Amino acid sequence: MSLPEPITTCLSPAVHYMVCKLGFEIKENYDINNFVSKRGEVSWRTISERVCYLKSDQSIDYVKSVQLLGPVCESVHLHLRSLTTEQFEVQYALWFQWTNATELFLEVFGVLERMQVTAIALSLMKLTSCLERALGDVFLLIGKDCPFLLRDLLASQELAGVFGRSVMNVLRVFIGSPCGLNLRNILWHGFASPQEIPVKYCSMLLFLTAGLGQLLKRYLVQNKFSLVHRPYITFSNLEELDIFPDINYEVLSLTEELAKRSSFVLKIMLPFWISALTAFRQHRYADCITLLLPQLETGLRLLFTTVNKCPSRLLTAEMLAKQLTDEEINQLPLILGEPAVEFLWDFLNHQEGPRVRDHLSHGEISLNEFPREIANQILGFAIILLCRFSEEEEFVTLKEHTAIKLLITCANCYSSRFHPIARLKKQVLECMKSISSWSELPVVSKEQIQAITGYKRCTEMQELVSLITGILSQLQHHLPSSCYILDDPLNNLLTEELLTELCGMQIRTLYCPRSLLEVLVVLRQIGAQCHQVSEQVIVCTEMRYKQWVNKTLHSRQRHNYLRMLKSVKFLSPVLRLILVLITLELNNIHAICQENPFEYQQYLKFLKSILQYTENLVTYTSPEKNKWDETGQLTYRALIKMKTFNERKLTLMQLATQKKMS
Repeated sequence: MSLPEPITTCLSPAVHYMVCKLGFEIKENYDINNFVSKRGEVSWRTISERVCYLKSDQSIDYVKSVQLLGPVCESVHLHLRSLTTEQFEVQYALWFQWTNATELFLEVFGVLERMQVTAIALSLMKLTSCLERALGDVFLLIGKDCPFLLRDLLASQELAGVFGRSVMNVLRVFIGSPCGLNLRNILWHGFASPQEIPVKYCSMLLFLTAGLGQLLKRYLVQNKFSLVHRPYITFSNLEELDIFPDINYEVLSLTEELAKRSSFVLKIMLPFWISALTAFRQHRYADCITLLLPQLETGLRLLFTTVNKCPSRLLTAEMLAKQLTDEEINQLPLILGEPAVEFLWDFLNHQEGPRVRDHLSHGEISLNEFPREIANQILGFAIILLCRFSEEEEFVTLKEHTAIKLLITCANCYSSRFHPIARLKKQVLECMKSISSWSELPVVSKEQIQAITGYKRCTEMQELVSLITGILSQLQHHLPSSCYILDDPLNNLLTEELLTELCGMQIRTLYCPRSLLEVLVVLRQIGAQCHQVSEQVIVCTEMRYKQWVNKTLHSRQRHNYLRMLKSVKFLSPVLRLILVLITLELNNIHAICQENPFEYQQYLKFLKSILQYTENLVTYTSPEKNKWDETGQLTYRALIKMKTFNERKLTLMQLATQKKMS
């Protein structure tokens, strides 16, 4: 990936001027006593007076406001620099408690003393994310649904009601508006290099956060409210995220060399990479990923503009879109390859994935408890990109290192784990495992079950078995070649092994059309209902058996329990059959969604009828209803629908084949 000339900034000229120059144009030394009292109370009135408004519509004049607030920021910065750590804590620590992250804000003060540019940028990223989270908690004092975007949160009537509109407008000059300094976004999206963030803006936001704490304290006392902090999000099922081997110190040293020379890394951004690797060495995993994620975005944006020959979009590119326009295909996914793009979607975008950047940048994760496992995976992926986009001759030795080769092998084998298709496969296998456990449940003897008088289940059971066997015969040509109808298909064919084999088939997950996602929603709902039925059967069976043994069941309850056991005998193969159907439909889902609209709607209608059946099963098998007799009639009608639908499909396939031959 060769660049025509060295890139000195990723900020547009207007943003670069706003961030790096505008706040320095007025040379004026303000007395800090104008902005903070000797008792440490922030004077919001004198600060908000520097925010200017356009005469036309009274919206914020961001250019003039940044210009006038620049000297205030300088005064605040010099004030904070004049304080010792002890003085700062005595004067301000109390006012950070509302953020639920006091230690972080005290840590930011320590960074101001050291004046290291990368640490300043990192501090601003962490400060803005924690501030956003805390403001969301305040919003929920009087509001219901907290806005997802910071700009909407700052513009809300709820926060204006707590802090005052003029106070919120001061904040909007610094964060939350693309027309202002927009410090949060230009850092979190990898546009600003370490040298481009004036330290005085970090000092100002630290100061303003304390001032917000003072205003909030008064509001809470006056209204007799208590601020409740939302719990942090925790990453679950970390074993699902285990892709790359553990990154050791040797690999970190190799990575540092790669970062210094790889064309994936802009030279102005190299300090971020070095600091990220240092943070990983020091077990500061949240810091590592906070630094690394924006740099992955920067590198991918650079690659996007290079392979698509559109350098002007370095400032705006949406890298993972399938197309640039209606006619032009985005080349970046093709260059990266499906495994890499699926990794990015899994870790950053898919709703059921870890969505690491969203959670980190919005302050939803406890930074001290960020798991090494996730940091290891994202760093491993970053190393792959450094290797992929480097000069072959120069890096051949590094790439041949055993640890690096292992990372590359793991990356090349990656397939999505959090796309709805992957989640459905996992759901099906978990449901099958649940149903398979029925055979281990404690039950009364066969003689006692058969002793129920006047209960004609045998004939009904035979009819259901016959229907299931017939449907399996219809599906035979869709099943793996290793599968064939045996003497006892219900037990020998509808197995975990079959489902595992079917779920192991590769299905393309990138850029699925809306129709496919619509089908997936219904299939997943069916799977969820089947699992619910299974869990209810397990709970009811164990509870009733215990009551039977303890002789605490009344006569009617005993008969109901025995009817349940008979129903379970046919429900097991029926639910297994539905899971096989789900998986077969899943493996054929791309072809299904290319059908003509009429056939597609007929197919969707059929799926929804199966969903209705499983929803009714959930109701009938619940402990509250216990309608076990009705499950047989319900199941019979559902199986007839399945058989009829499959017959129609077979007929259409035969007609299509005949048409091709003619």
